[in-house]
Parts: sequence; C-alpha cells; structure tokens
Amino acid sequence: MSRLLIVHHSPTRSLERLRDAAVAGAHDEEITGVEVVVRPALEASAEDVLTADGYLLGTSANFGYMSGALKHFFDSTFLAVGGALDDSGAAGGGAGTGGATAGRPYGLWVHGRYDLTGAVRSVGSIVGALGWRQSYDVLEVLGAVDEASERAAYELGATIAALLA
Repeated sequence: MSRLLIVHHSPTRSLERLRDAAVAGAHDEEITGVEVVVRPALEASAEDVLTADGYLLGTSANFGYMSGALKHFFDSTFLAVGGALDDSGAAGGGAGTGGATAGRPYGLWVHGRYDLTGAVRSVGSIVGALGWRQSYDVLEVLGAVDEASERAAYELGATIAALLA
C-alpha cells in the first residue's frame, strides 16, 4: 500500500477548511490502496517523510514566506532525508541532491491575505532541492476561502492520492 503524507500548518479556520477538503479528497472513495497520514508541521518527522511515497503540503503565507511551522518541518528533516547543501550552505548543492525521496510527487496549497508569491517560491526551492516532483498546480488561495477553493483543495488531495494508487 502506498502512503501519502499530508504536512500542514492550519492555525486559522480558513486553513482548516482547506486542510479538511484536501484530506477528504485524499480519502475519496474511488481511490484505493493509499494510506493517508496527516501530520501538523510541528509534529512531522524525517521518518514520516522517508516512509511516504508522496506528499501534500499546506501552509499560510506569512510576511512573504511559508509558515514558520512548515519551515521548521523542512529544517528538521531536510538533511535526514537526503537533502544537500552547497559550500555556501544553500539548498541543492552537491551530488546526491534529493536523496532517498527524489522523484516523489508532491502538491501544495497556500493561503494568505496579501501576497502568496514568496511562500510558493520558498516551498518550491526546498522541495526542488529534495528532488520532489510537483504533480499538480499549486493551489493559491488569496483572501476568503469559498466553496470553489474547497473544491480545488479536494481535487488537489484526490489527485495526489490517485497518483499513488
């Protein structure tokens, strides 16, 4: 059975709605053979990453960056799952970039009130250094979460799960 790891930071009702919709999509009754593991970003571990076959990430956009909780998740797992740094300490250097998780699919949702660009870019640079493969369009929700946003989050969750089925 394949395993989908959903790592999220959902401190607001808006982010909870997106998370719940993405999780529901991953559990769609048409998708079989996929175990869905949901972890708050501050609780997810390198073992969670290494034992998953794909990833779904959710974050707020805070001051032009991903949430501190999701950044902590990456900081605490990056090297343990095979991420590489170059001589300057920047992500993505050297042979072995991506390590054991390279090539695995991921999806991302981001919610914010102002600008989402920096949050999307910051997650993209880290998952790129891990060698993960973006497997669906990033769900960017600016402002209020409406039914269309929830449907899109459901579709994101279902799509990433279906890729693993």
